[in-house]
Amino acid sequence: MNKAQLIDLVAEKTVTKKDAIVAIDTLLNAIKDSLKNEEDVSVSGFGTFKVKTTKARTGRNPKTGESIEIPSKKKVSFKASKDLKTML
Repeated sequence: MNKAQLIDLVAEKTVTKKDAIVAIDTLLNAIKDSLKNEEDVSVSGFGTFKVKTTKARTGRNPKTGESIEIPSKKKVSFKASKDLKTML
């Protein structure tokens, strides 16, 4: 399911498609803003989004075999709730 399909589904349950677009965009922007501030986002019955930082490490360029330094970076992880796991 992509964003447009999600909007259509929400539009069926709400008054208009315009309201659905506002609702979905607001939800996604709230999640993005919270993650940007490194806050966890927990949706009951669905799961939790967290920002994790990877450590800097030494890697290898597969083309040349040369060692390279890979800097630390932030990534988003998602842990499904127990309800979601059992449903799948």
